[in-house]
Amino acid sequence: MKFDELDISSKLNRKILDLGFYVLTPIQDKCIPEIIKGRDIVGQSKTGSGKTFAFAIPIIDKVQNGKGIQAVILTPTRELCVQITQVFRELGSIFDLKVASVFGGVRIEPQINSLQNSEIVVGTPGRMLDHIGRNTIDFRSMRFLVIDEIDKLFEMGFIEDVEEIISYVPRDRQTLMFSATMQNDLLRIMSKHLKNPLIVSVDSYLETSKLKQLYYDIYNKKNKFSLLVHLIRKNYKGMSIVFCSTRNQVDLVARNLKNQGLRACAIHGGMTQKKRLSSLDLLQKQNTDILVATDVAARGLDIKNVTHIYNYDVPKTSQEYIHRVGRTARAGENGNAITLLTKPDHDNFRNVQSNDNLEIHRANMPNFKSLPFIIRRPYSKNKNFR
Repeated sequence: MKFDELDISSKLNRKILDLGFYVLTPIQDKCIPEIIKGRDIVGQSKTGSGKTFAFAIPIIDKVQNGKGIQAVILTPTRELCVQITQVFRELGSIFDLKVASVFGGVRIEPQINSLQNSEIVVGTPGRMLDHIGRNTIDFRSMRFLVIDEIDKLFEMGFIEDVEEIISYVPRDRQTLMFSATMQNDLLRIMSKHLKNPLIVSVDSYLETSKLKQLYYDIYNKKNKFSLLVHLIRKNYKGMSIVFCSTRNQVDLVARNLKNQGLRACAIHGGMTQKKRLSSLDLLQKQNTDILVATDVAARGLDIKNVTHIYNYDVPKTSQEYIHRVGRTARAGENGNAITLLTKPDHDNFRNVQSNDNLEIHRANMPNFKSLPFIIRRPYSKNKNFR
C-alpha cells in the first residue's frame, strides 16, 4: 500500500510525501489502517521496521490542537524518547501540535512548563511517575496510550512503573503496544489492559543472503582491540556499531578508538544527559562513523547506513545476537556482522551458535599492528596501564 491510499488528511499525506516516504513498510501496512479504525494493537517487529510511523501517523491525524494531552507514548530509554519526539514534532508541525519530551537526567521545571500546553507526551516511565506525583500532568483528555519496546521495559525492570502509570490514565482509550519479541509477560499485560487487540507480527528473520557473518577466535585477549581497529580501518565505509556488554567497556573502547584517530561516539545509560544528546546529534547529522554502545542504549535508535556490526563482547543469547546484527543488511543492501572471541566469550558464543538458522563462519586471523589499550585507574593521576 502507498501512503496516499491511507484514510488520513490530505495535509498529513502531503507532509509524509514531502519527507520522501511513499510505500508503507509491512508493519505500517498492517497497523495503520486498524489503528485508524480504533482498534487496540500489539505489534511485533524489529528495530528499523518503521513502527514509529505506524503509530505516529494515525495519532497525529486524530489529535486536536489545544484540546489537552491526548496521546502518551512510553519508551524504555531517553535516546528513544528523543527520537520519537522528533518524529511527532516533524509530523505534528503541520497542525501546530506541541509535543513534550519527558525523561530523567535533566531539570524537571522546563518539562512542567511544556506539559501545560502539549497535546502529545513522549516519556520514560520513571520521569512520567515523577510528574504524576507532582500533579503536573493531566490525563483527562487522553485518547491514546502507546507502550513502545515493551519487551525492553520488562528486561529493564520498568514494567511495574508502566502498570502504575496505566492505573492513572482513562480506561476509555486506545492502547498500542510494540515489541521486538512476543513473550508470556507481554501476553499477560495485553490480556489485562487491551480490549480485543489485534496481534500484528512481522517476520524478523535475518536476510542471510545479504549478511556476511564472521567470527575471529583471538588467543590473546590483549589483541582484541588491535584487531577491532584493523578491521574498522580495512572496512572504513558506511556506519559501524560496536556492541559492548558494560558501560565501562563502552567508555574505554570509544575513548581508545578516538585515540587512534577514528570518529567514534558512545551511548550508554550511565552517561550524563548532555553527553547522550551530543552523541545522538552526531548520529543524526552523520558526523561520526562508529557508535559504541550497550544493547539497552542502542535499542530502538534509527541509525542509517549501518554496514558493519562488531560484537566486541559476545551477547548471551542468539536472540540478542539477532537483534544486534539485524541493524545491517537492510533495504536490499549488504551487511557484515563480526564477532570477536576471546576465552571468556566462548560460553556465550556457544549459546548464540545453538540457533541453527545462524551461519557464522570462522575467519582467518589477519596480520595487524599491536596497539595500546589505555585504561585510566580511578583515583590515579597521569597513570596509564594496559
